[in-house]
Amino acid sequence: MKATLWGTRGSLAAPGPETVRYGGNTSCVEVRSADGGLLILDAGTGLRRLGTLLEPDLTRIDILLTHLHMDHVQGLGFFGPLYTPGMEVHIWGPSSATLHLRERLSRYLSPPLFPVLLRDLPCNLETHDLTRGELEIGPFHVTADLICHPGQTLGFRVSEGAASLTYMPDHEPALGVKDFPGAARWTSGFDLAAGAGLLIHDTQFIESEYAARPGWGHCTIGQALAFAEAAAVEHFVSFHHDPSHADEMLDAMAAAALGSKRWPFRYSPGLEGATFTVG
Repeated sequence: MKATLWGTRGSLAAPGPETVRYGGNTSCVEVRSADGGLLILDAGTGLRRLGTLLEPDLTRIDILLTHLHMDHVQGLGFFGPLYTPGMEVHIWGPSSATLHLRERLSRYLSPPLFPVLLRDLPCNLETHDLTRGELEIGPFHVTADLICHPGQTLGFRVSEGAASLTYMPDHEPALGVKDFPGAARWTSGFDLAAGAGLLIHDTQFIESEYAARPGWGHCTIGQALAFAEAAAVEHFVSFHHDPSHADEMLDAMAAAALGSKRWPFRYSPGLEGATFTVG
């Protein structure tokens, strides 16, 4: 199984030299099974580029949405396969007590926010309201669970055989946890991440920023590393970078957080276009 990052930012970063390595697009990850099966995690602006690179004979696409904040759905209207007649597209996202997923997505894909109505797309579109639990999508076994972020937000664990990756781009595991991560078993998202081969996780803040923003649903890179260590993951990838943090600052944040400690997992920065093999 392989994961490729097509968008790594928490919101759009202005084009410029600071976006060269880490990229300027918002959350979108392509997951491929050993036999080429496709699963897409989130539909941020990185989804547009991914759509231009997909094989022309593809007949089905599945997109898992962690939540419906704009930076995670902004790419939908610019995703080429949605305009392909006959293409089978399945969008899976968190359920709501008030509106079905299709109705909530229609609020974005409709005027004045977007000129094309969701109902007018020529593809064969199906939406699926997700709650916590397990499901099979092609070759993938998916586990979904609610995690700590404002609004209904899901984290995902995607498995193929013995290979597993966990995706939690917007997550605040330390909120309300005394002596974090001492009570790791009771921390949001722990079961999804435990023993994962690859963890793609929120690292939005530095410590001084987080001190003024508890409850915003994000964490520091230090908290994310501590969470990864407690969950005994094999490989940690930083993600959901603040658009105001230039490449050099992100490098410095990671160096400071990693320090001289011998962490029990591999660390990689979440760079747009990077591919990671799991298992």
